[in-house]
Amino acid sequence: NLKKQTYIYMYKTDTESPCKKRTFSSRHWESPPVVIIFKDMESFTTKVLQDFIIMSSHCICEFPLVLIFGIATSPMVIHKLLPHSVSSLLCIELFQSLSSKEHLTKVIDKLLLTSQFPFKISEKVLQVLTNIFLYHDFSVHNFVKGFQLSLLEHFYSHPLSVLCCEVQESEKRVQLLSHNQFENIRRLPSFRRFVESQEVEKQAALLTDDKCLKETAQALLKDLYRYHEHYFPILRCLHAFTSSLPKYPLGKQIRELHCACLERSVWEREEYESAMQLVRMLAKDELVAILEKCVGILICSSAECLRKALEKLERYVHLLNNLEEANGDQEKSISSLEELQKKTDLYHLQKTLLEMKESRRVKKLTTFEMLRFEIVDFIDGLVRNYLAPAEMQTLHEVMYFSAANTLREHLNATPRAALHTALNNPYFYLKVGNKKSISGAAPDICIAYKLHLECGRLINLVDWLEAFSTVVTAAGNTDSTVKNQTDDIIHARFIRAVSELEFLGFIKPTKQKTDHVARLTWGSC
Repeated sequence: NLKKQTYIYMYKTDTESPCKKRTFSSRHWESPPVVIIFKDMESFTTKVLQDFIIMSSHCICEFPLVLIFGIATSPMVIHKLLPHSVSSLLCIELFQSLSSKEHLTKVIDKLLLTSQFPFKISEKVLQVLTNIFLYHDFSVHNFVKGFQLSLLEHFYSHPLSVLCCEVQESEKRVQLLSHNQFENIRRLPSFRRFVESQEVEKQAALLTDDKCLKETAQALLKDLYRYHEHYFPILRCLHAFTSSLPKYPLGKQIRELHCACLERSVWEREEYESAMQLVRMLAKDELVAILEKCVGILICSSAECLRKALEKLERYVHLLNNLEEANGDQEKSISSLEELQKKTDLYHLQKTLLEMKESRRVKKLTTFEMLRFEIVDFIDGLVRNYLAPAEMQTLHEVMYFSAANTLREHLNATPRAALHTALNNPYFYLKVGNKKSISGAAPDICIAYKLHLECGRLINLVDWLEAFSTVVTAAGNTDSTVKNQTDDIIHARFIRAVSELEFLGFIKPTKQKTDHVARLTWGSC
């Protein structure tokens, strides 16, 4: 994801001059090109790469080719790997691929920050996926796989995930719900809060009458879809105001702002108050540019309730563009300074200074400042109306996957615990042997590992070998005629098991005693 990419075109060549290349602007392909991607150009054998390009150039008359070479070092490596006779067959163009973070922003924007797809993930689940991306692999592919795993877990484990679909389809599916599924709806925490807020007669009907619950569930699902249609445009508008502020109080990326809004009411945060204070100090040009972004965002929205907000923002842009700030305060200050520069006595000088001080203390707001305060208050009202946390919405459990611990167990690798489980209890994976005692049927490395757990910091290899031999031969009596051969085989198996434990990092040789090894791990896992 972090590599620079080299874009290489192969065009159909002229018959008179086979080495002549067509320019980028002169190509006219009748059909789409065949694209071949080489993820790491440096890892290919030079001879194989040259032969492939030469053979492809012979087929260029039949179909156009586009070769994409991933280069981790410098584009000059092309000329080192390919001679002039081969590179002359190519039309080379370079482009810089986007960074992994930019790709992640696009993925989140297309999958999560839209009302087009009903499935959503909670703040904790999003934090798990982004933390794995930022602190482990920087792989957008793995992020998408984690999102797909969340989708599978939600539809597999949640009995009401059948309602996570388009609004028209959800109305049909509510009609087909069974009594047990209606009982599952009644058990949802968000629905319980909704029932508690209703009148007594309505509460009884919702808890006992499936027909009443069916109609209410349809209305609540519509409200949930309507919430998403309002939430995401206003979220983008708020991000447009806060993404360019100093020190980014609400985060630079929109995913950070989204997490803050999902966690709790964003207007209750101290960072939000500091952000609004900074917005109240924006210059006119900056404010106009941000408002134009917000207008573009709300124009693309299909929510009818946001039409009035769009009209008001357009009016604010019009007022700011036609606004001519009065320079009365500046003229007054200039005239006062000119008066001070004139010759005057001490009494008049003191009086003038006092008047200037009083005028600064009771300074009147200009037209632009009053309009700027009005705009900020309007945006604050939109935030409080439409950016409520998803957990406050009734039936949000139908669409939101929130089992972050389950996802973390699947995605966050714990190699030490897995190794200990495999070596200390091979029955967990192999389903053979005894769960607790040391069995001769277990793999040799498991026997050696269990025996080494009973030792201290230094392990005597001779004693370890005798204990290993006792466990291995405990299953049956060894014939005296092949005893020497059996001892050699057990000795070889022990050496291999000890070498494997050393490779895994459980033991190491020590110079303190030649016939001892040092244990490197302590505890049960």
